[in-house]
Amino acid sequence: MKVNARDRLILALDVPSLDEGERMLDRVGDAVSFVKIGLELYTAAGPEMVRRASKRGKHVFLDLKFLDIEETVRRATVRAAEMGVQFLTVHANRKALNAAVEGRSEAVGGAGLKLLAVTVLTNFDAGDLRDMGIQLGLADLVAARARLAAEVGFDGVVASGEEPQVIREKVPQKILIVTPGIRPSERGADDHARVATPHHAIAAGADYLVVGRPIRDADDPRAAADLIVAEMQAAFDARAKA
Repeated sequence: MKVNARDRLILALDVPSLDEGERMLDRVGDAVSFVKIGLELYTAAGPEMVRRASKRGKHVFLDLKFLDIEETVRRATVRAAEMGVQFLTVHANRKALNAAVEGRSEAVGGAGLKLLAVTVLTNFDAGDLRDMGIQLGLADLVAARARLAAEVGFDGVVASGEEPQVIREKVPQKILIVTPGIRPSERGADDHARVATPHHAIAAGADYLVVGRPIRDADDPRAAADLIVAEMQAAFDARAKA
C-alpha cells in the first residue's frame, strides 16, 4: 500500500500559548494533518489546545513523556486516551510502560490511542549516557528499550534518525518508529545531538517524522511543510521499491 507522506509528517507545535498554536495551524492549513503538542504548549493551554486541534481535523500526538509511579502514569494515560489523542509518549521504564498499557485498556475509547516509548532523547550523546552511569552505547540502549516497549505491548518508539535501522534489525515485532530531530540538509542541528534529513530517516526505516523549527520558523510555514512532504514522499516511494 502506498504511503501518503502528508499523513506521516507531524508538526511540533512548540509555541508558548493557545493563540500562537491557533495561528500556526492557520498558517500551515491543510499542508499538515498531524500535530505534536508538547510540554510547553500543554502547560500553557492544556486540553483546550488538544480540543481545538482535533476540531480542525488534526491528529494529535500528545508528547508529555510520562515517567512517574505506576498509579500516576495509569491514571494520566486514561485521561489522555479519553481526550481522543492518537499518540502518547512514555519514557521506556518497564513499570511506567506497563502502567500506560493498563491505563489505555481502562479508558473509554482507548483502543484508538497508540503508545510510544521514548528511547533516548535526541539531544543526548554518548557522554550524556556516561554521566548517567549507563555503559551501553547509544544504539544498543535504543534497541534494548525498543525491545522492552514491544514486549510490554507498546505500538512504537520515538528514536532519532540514526537508530531506525538497528531497531528494525534487533526488534522482532513490527513497531512504529517516530523520528524527531529532522532537519532539511540546509539546516543546522539546533540543540539536537543526533539529527537526520527526511530522506535519511525514512530510508533507515522511520514511519513518522516530527518537524518543529524548520516549519515553525520559516517565512512561509505552509511552503516549508510542502517541501518536506515532497522529500518524504520520494523517500517512501524509493523504500517501497527497494
